[in-house]
Amino acid sequence: MVRHRLPRVPKSKHILTVAATALVACAVGSPLPAHADPGPDQNVRLTAQTGPGHTSTSQAGTGQTSTGQTSTGQTSTGLNASSQARPTKTDQINVTAAQVLALARSQIGVRENSRGGGTKFQEWYAGSQRALETIARDGGNRAGYLNAPWCAMFVSWVGEQIGARPQIGWDAYTVTHARWFTANKRWGTEARPGAVVFFAWNGSKSIGSIQHVGFVVKDNGNGTISTIEGNTGNGVVEERIRPKSQVVGYGYPEYAT
Repeated sequence: MVRHRLPRVPKSKHILTVAATALVACAVGSPLPAHADPGPDQNVRLTAQTGPGHTSTSQAGTGQTSTGQTSTGQTSTGLNASSQARPTKTDQINVTAAQVLALARSQIGVRENSRGGGTKFQEWYAGSQRALETIARDGGNRAGYLNAPWCAMFVSWVGEQIGARPQIGWDAYTVTHARWFTANKRWGTEARPGAVVFFAWNGSKSIGSIQHVGFVVKDNGNGTISTIEGNTGNGVVEERIRPKSQVVGYGYPEYAT
């Protein structure tokens, strides 16, 4: 995922809380936020997160943490899906979908270390201004992102590096990233090359159920799509084929033609 939220706990208890939550989730098959990828056979084999962002007591009905949030999953402090800068007329569109996919494809093979971290995507996000905003929203600290699930950080990094952040957005939490697209009326159900695709492995179409994100390469015309995703398989950037039944929806960056 998936859901990259840092828990609101005292810093001295942060590491112990995260570790305990991960162990519980592994042991009992908890429906807590899980690893991005159910595996190449498309079976739902969710592995509990071992990084920060997961608490066993703060899940709201939408699958989001309830601390500081309203019933819609947005924070009461105003740092919600629309807190990112919205694309404006001054954000000139100079990047094409093909350029975004080329950059994403060039990262295929980049993988995390044995602790679930060590990628350029996590390091970049941890040092970004957006990290400060999402910490204010979710709690935690910059270091927490260094070993956190990074599928959304990968998508955000591509947007930043290619010069399309205002179009692609940036967040470490897939649900909020999807809501940013809906707030900007850039959301739909059609697979398009370069679209940002959001997944729920149980087939839910609820944005609150989103667990993973990547880029659409193409619609294969047979009920599947080809994608490029970070934090997939065993924590690597890969090109995948996914059934559309697992797609919640698509965010449409406004690319140059």
